[in-house]
Amino acid sequence: MVTLDTIRKDMEAQLELDNTVQSVVVNADTLDEALADAAVQLDSKVSSLEYEIIEKGSDGFLGLAKKPWSVRIYQTAEALAKKKKTMAGTGFDDEELEEEVQTVDKDGMFYVRHFGEDICLKVILPVGKGSHVDPKNIVSEAKRTDTLDIDEDRIKKFAKSGTDGKYEVIGSYKHVKAGDAMLVIDIQKDEMLATVTVTPPAMSGAEISAEQIVRNLETQGVVAGIENDKIEEFVDNPVYNVPCEVAAAVKPQDGRDAYIAFNFETDSSKLRIKETKNGQVNFKELNQIQNVVKGQPLATKMPPERGKAGKTLFGRYLEAKNGKDIRIPLGKNTEMDKDGVTIIASCNGRVVYEAERINVEPVLELDAVNIKTGNIDFLGTVIVKGNVEDGYDVRASGNIEVSGTVGQSHLKSENGDIIVSQGIFGHDVGVIQAGKSVWAKFIQSAKVEVEQFVIVSDSIMNSEVTAMKRIILNGKKAQITGGHLFATEEISAKNIGSPGGGAETILEVGFDPRLKQRLGDIQDEQNALMKELEETDNNIVTLENFKKQRRTLPKEKQDQLNGLKNRKQEITVKSEEYATEVEQILQRLHELKVFGKVKAQGTVFSGVKIYIRDVIDEVRADVKSVTFFFEGGFVRRGKYEDPDMTDVKAPDGYSTN
Repeated sequence: MVTLDTIRKDMEAQLELDNTVQSVVVNADTLDEALADAAVQLDSKVSSLEYEIIEKGSDGFLGLAKKPWSVRIYQTAEALAKKKKTMAGTGFDDEELEEEVQTVDKDGMFYVRHFGEDICLKVILPVGKGSHVDPKNIVSEAKRTDTLDIDEDRIKKFAKSGTDGKYEVIGSYKHVKAGDAMLVIDIQKDEMLATVTVTPPAMSGAEISAEQIVRNLETQGVVAGIENDKIEEFVDNPVYNVPCEVAAAVKPQDGRDAYIAFNFETDSSKLRIKETKNGQVNFKELNQIQNVVKGQPLATKMPPERGKAGKTLFGRYLEAKNGKDIRIPLGKNTEMDKDGVTIIASCNGRVVYEAERINVEPVLELDAVNIKTGNIDFLGTVIVKGNVEDGYDVRASGNIEVSGTVGQSHLKSENGDIIVSQGIFGHDVGVIQAGKSVWAKFIQSAKVEVEQFVIVSDSIMNSEVTAMKRIILNGKKAQITGGHLFATEEISAKNIGSPGGGAETILEVGFDPRLKQRLGDIQDEQNALMKELEETDNNIVTLENFKKQRRTLPKEKQDQLNGLKNRKQEITVKSEEYATEVEQILQRLHELKVFGKVKAQGTVFSGVKIYIRDVIDEVRADVKSVTFFFEGGFVRRGKYEDPDMTDVKAPDGYSTN
C-alpha cells in the first residue's frame, strides 16, 4: 500500500538527486559541437546528456550572417545515479579518489557575519589533532551593542559539528540599512573578467553575502565562469575598497598536436656502452645497434586532441584550435599495424630514424670491425668491407660477408653463410660458426663449425674443421696441412698432409661429427666418474671400518659418511644415464646411411690418418690421385673422383675457384 509517508520519502530522494544535476549553456556552430563541448565540461559521455535549445543556429548564406546554436545541456538524473552507483560499487568515495596528502594538524575556525537582519555563523572543523572552536569565543564575538538575541545552543552544536561550509543563522541584531556595505561589479570589455569592489559596512549595517555577489553578477548578464570559491573566500575574509576577482571566462584550450611516441632511441649519440651489474664497462660492447624483429612495435602515433572551447562571462563562444595532425613516418621495411597507429617492423634488422622516417635495415654495412665499432650483434646480414680485427666478434642472424681478413675473432651466423674473401687467421683462438656454410680463401689455426659445407680455395692449415655435409678445397693450391677435419659426407682437396709428415693431419668422414664429439665427451666424463667412484668407495670403507672399531662415529664423520654414500648413488645414476646415451649414439652412428669419402686430386702424403666409420687407414707412403671409401668393413682406395658439387651454391659475388 502506497502511503503519504512513502510518497514523501520518494520525493525527497528525487529532489536530492535532481539537486545534483549540473547544466551548462553552450554556444557552438553546430549542435554536435555543443554536445561535445558540454561532455568535456561536465566530464560525461555525450550519450548521457540531454539538452534544451535556447536559440537555434543557422549556417547563413555563403558564410554570411552565420548564427551559432545556444543550447542548455545537462546530465540526466538517471545518468548521475548510475555514476554514483558505479562509484559506490568500487568501494571508493570521493576522498579516496583524491590524491593522498599528508595530514597536517590544524585548529578549527569560525566566522561571524551579519547578513540582512541575521547574525550568521560559519564553523570549519579542525584537522588531525587540531582543537575545536570554543563556543565562548563565538558568543563573545557575536555579542555587540546592537545584538538582539543569540541562540547559544545552536552555537554549541555548530562548534562541535561544523556548518558544512555554509553560514547558519544563530541570532538577530538591530539592522540599520543606511549602514549596509555597498558593492560594485566591474566587467571588462572583453568579457573575460569580473571584479567586485565593496565598501565596508557601518555599525549595525549588513555585510555582503555570497548570494548578493552572485545575484549581482547574474543581473549584469554573467552566465559563465562565476568563481564561487573566490566569492566565499571574499565573504570570509573581506578586503574593502579593493577590486577582487569573482568571475573569469572559461578560456579555450587548444588541442595538443599529434606526435610520435618512439619505442627506440632516435638519437644515436645517446646510445651508451653496456655496463655489467657491478658497473664495469666492456669497451668492445658499444651498443650502437638497435636490433628489432619482424612484427615488433617501433613507434605509436598519438592522435591530435580536440580543442576545448571556452566562453566569455556572457556565454559567448570562444573557439579553440584543434591539434594538428602529422604524417606517419613510415620508411623502408616498416608498416602499420591493424590498429592504424602503431608502426611495426616488416623484417628483422636494425631500426634507425633518418630524414624523419623510421627505417629497418636488414643489412648492416661496415668499413671494418675494430675499436670504432666494437663487437657486432645484428639481426640480419653484416657486410664488412675491410677486416675483422683481432679480439672483435661478429654475430648475425643472416650472412656475414668480410671482404678482408678475419683475425682472432668469433664469427657466428645463426641462419646464414659466412664468406671471408681473403682468409681466416685464427691464431688458435678464432672460432667460426655458421648456420649454413663457410666460404674462405684459406683457414689457418682456427676452429670452424658449420651445418652444411666448408668451401676453401687455397688451404686449411692446423685447424679443427667440422662440417655436417662436406669440406671441399677446389682452388689452384687446395692444400690441407695439419689439423683435424670432420665431415659427414666428403672431404676433398688437391693435396693432403705435408712432405715428411711434419704436421699431424687427421681426416674423419662417414659419421655425424656432433654425435662423435659427444661420444668422446661422454667417455671422458665416464672415466672421471669411475675415478671418483673408486676414491669414494675407498673413503666409505675407511669410515665404516672406523665405525666398527669405535661402535659409533662423531657427528662430523657420520655426516661425511652419509655424504659419500649419497654421492656414490649420484655417480651410479649418472653413469647409467651415460651408458644409455652412449648406446643410443652408437646405434644412430651405425644406422647412418652415408659412408663418406676422402678425395685427393694430387697427393696424400705419408703420415696422414684417414678414418671412415671408425676404421682407420694410416697412409704410410705417398699416394696420388686417390679416393678413400668404405667397403666390406675396410677402408679401400680407388681412382680419384671429382668433388660432389651438386647442391653447393656459391653466394653472390663469390667463386668456388
